[in-house]
Amino acid sequence: MKNLKNNIIKILCGILISFSFASCDAGGDPEAGGTTTQDFAGDWFINVKVEGVSKFIRFSTYNTSANDNTMFIDDNGLSQTKPTSQLLKAKYSINLSTGNFASDTNTPNLRQTNQTVTITNGKIEKQAGTSKGGHTVDKISFTVEYSNEPGVKYDYVGTKRTGFKEDEY
Repeated sequence: MKNLKNNIIKILCGILISFSFASCDAGGDPEAGGTTTQDFAGDWFINVKVEGVSKFIRFSTYNTSANDNTMFIDDNGLSQTKPTSQLLKAKYSINLSTGNFASDTNTPNLRQTNQTVTITNGKIEKQAGTSKGGHTVDKISFTVEYSNEPGVKYDYVGTKRTGFKEDEY
């Protein structure tokens, strides 16, 4: 009787294992693919210049959930000290073939309640920049005017983050 019980347990375990292997099929297309703006997304070290003062800050660019030609530019909350006391997280449109930003006016600044920004002269250029360590990388540049500082233009120019220690700020 004990032998029969052990054999039944072995058979049931064998069947269970067989079904578990069969259920591992990913089915369909296992490659999820990328986003429309993936060529322009990443982390950047951007020199923020305003009224003769400048400071390097790590920014991020990433796609929106719409997965169209819109992206976010985000200072990750790191722009909190002078001279760059203006925080920035805003959505902008980008031309996927040229890397130019659309001139977006009165875009909500998601880091500052009830504030807007106007982004102009924006562009991401492939392999047009040189990192701190001398590597050829993508370059980003744009100008921002904040609604709470009308007439003051913040110039942003930077390069794509490589992850190499010699390129960190």
